Amino acid sequence: MRIVVQRVKRAKCIASNEVISAIEKGYLVLVGFTHQDTIKTVEKMARKLANLRIFSDSEDKMNLSIKDINGSILLISQFTLYGDAIKGNRPSFIESMDKNLANELYLKMIEIMNQKYQIPTYIGSFGNHMELDILCDGPVTINIEMHD
Repeated sequence: MRIVVQRVKRAKCIASNEVISAIEKGYLVLVGFTHQDTIKTVEKMARKLANLRIFSDSEDKMNLSIKDINGSILLISQFTLYGDAIKGNRPSFIESMDKNLANELYLKMIEIMNQKYQIPTYIGSFGNHMELDILCDGPVTINIEMHD
């Protein structure tokens, strides 16, 4: 499982010229799944994301989590995170998980963030073309990869 976390002042997801979801201060998280990912992988990544400290404290040090600042998450499924362009110029996506299985893990991640960690987490339009309108904060971008 691979995520890209961007600290944002605001973010919104647009699909078919319609705003699907929007957040104010928080994280825009791009998430990609690969073949060996399981619910256990999702649980470990959710814990990491909930406790990640990349917001500034009163001394301007990255010391606060998304829970500390009462932020929200816009979680976007992105199979292209497992794109491989080492050979040739057209990426291969054979490391990306099957769409149906990935959607199950994506929905589980949203459920865990909302229920277990009580962090408001909003979704994109799974498997569809989307536009993301974001205002990055910093910019701060963190890449995390996790396996069972």
